[in-house]
Amino acid sequence: MNRIKVGLVGFGTVARVFHGPLISAQPTMQITHVVERHGDTAREHYRGVEIVRSLEELLKTEVDLVVILTPNELHKPQACQALEAGKHVVVDKPFTITSVEADEVINTATRFERILSVFQNRRWDSDFLTVSKILESGQLGRLVEFESRFDRFRPNLKGGWREEPRPGSGVLYDLGSHLVDQALCLFGLPERLWADIRCQREGARIDDFFEVIAHYPGLRVVLKASCLAAEPRVRFHLRGTKGAFLKHELDPQEAALKNGGSPEQEGFGEEGEDSWGCLHSEADGKSRVIRVPTEKGAYEQYYADVARAIRERKEPAVTARQARNTIRFLELALESQAQRRWVDWSD
Repeated sequence: MNRIKVGLVGFGTVARVFHGPLISAQPTMQITHVVERHGDTAREHYRGVEIVRSLEELLKTEVDLVVILTPNELHKPQACQALEAGKHVVVDKPFTITSVEADEVINTATRFERILSVFQNRRWDSDFLTVSKILESGQLGRLVEFESRFDRFRPNLKGGWREEPRPGSGVLYDLGSHLVDQALCLFGLPERLWADIRCQREGARIDDFFEVIAHYPGLRVVLKASCLAAEPRVRFHLRGTKGAFLKHELDPQEAALKNGGSPEQEGFGEEGEDSWGCLHSEADGKSRVIRVPTEKGAYEQYYADVARAIRERKEPAVTARQARNTIRFLELALESQAQRRWVDWSD
């Protein structure tokens, strides 16, 4: 069976660290083309790859799948352009700047009968897979509070377009896309939400902190991110009628990829016992704490699923509609911040 030919639009850190290694780990995929406006860096990573200088040039080739890895405001026009050229498309998160833009891209994919997905790779985080398994088991009873945090300690600004005040910039759209996607996967759409979004670092021109509270019947969901968290990180904190689950630290796959790791290496996505979360409960009037083994992370499953969707003409695991709802959530969070009040969910 011929491999799916993949073209990357952009070859920055996200392409080199995440998409490139994950695509290369797929026996059914091959990176054949890379759009680099200047330079030939991709040739140092992929033997035989063809460098092109524009999306227009890429779309004239025989690539099957186009992966959009450009600044956020370019996602919508470039995704539509690729779809109209008959290519399947993966868009890096965040999907688009607005839900209206997302709808336009979805409509274009439907019209041209192409597969469209968004790179929400953290559905395959080891800690998120563990949390999902615990919730499915019912060990916590009825869940009443869910807190998900993505904290880092980056007190100094790095510069670059990601820290410029441009559409879709800031930690809300960056890390928030992951936290919101995970929450919507677990609980569906909320009834209403409230947000506090801030710039906390010296000289920051875009948001570097947010706290969003989503209201569900009988359930409070708190999503939070900070760039000034020097203390030990709490990743997940769940409370239910029968107990609680607490997990520190982040999934190890990002760090492994940044250090040159690959999903093909032994132990990729596995977490040491010292990082396991704790399940707290009570039995016979006595407190009990059980260490819960962390599930194996599997970022490579994202592109394995995209390949299956293309081959079988089936909907991918991360659908464009789901990604659109994530963008709508972020829009409503900004609306809540601007109006300083709870806002009801609306499409």
